[in-house]
Amino acid sequence: MKTIILASVFVLGLATSASGYAAEESIDSCIAAIQKQKTGVFIKLEKLDVGGKPFYEFEIKDANGVEWEFMCDANTAKITETESEVGSVDDEAFKKNAKVTEKEAIDIALKAHPDTVQEVEYEIEENGDASYELDIVNDKGVETKVEVNAANGKIIEVSTEVWEIGEEADEKR
Repeated sequence: MKTIILASVFVLGLATSASGYAAEESIDSCIAAIQKQKTGVFIKLEKLDVGGKPFYEFEIKDANGVEWEFMCDANTAKITETESEVGSVDDEAFKKNAKVTEKEAIDIALKAHPDTVQEVEYEIEENGDASYELDIVNDKGVETKVEVNAANGKIIEVSTEVWEIGEEADEKR
């Protein structure tokens, strides 16, 4: 699957000449770091801009069907964040810490980034905290990811999607 992801990057023209080699090396290093933590099938790769810094977000599905997200610094190839996804707010791991409703999380995210919510994911952070990840798309098709802490309603992270390869089967489009 790594080969398919890398081939897709080059086919899309997202990596060229010397910078392409650096991107390939960075992606390879990120994949190697992820595989040390978790095995599974790669289902999506996104390049994100987080506060002006480039990151890759890899999504994999493990043998138990659990989806995992790994944030990898595109410059250093270091994994900076690992999260698992759950199917709903009713999942025990999510609801045990959640005090903010999905509607409240959407309102918080839209107040900061008013556009159209395309998807909401329910995530469990490495430390066990629950969060909502909202994909908000503007009229030009630019996607902003806004992560809202489900315990206190604070925005944890905001990023802008640069490009995406792959798609989750249940992704809302």
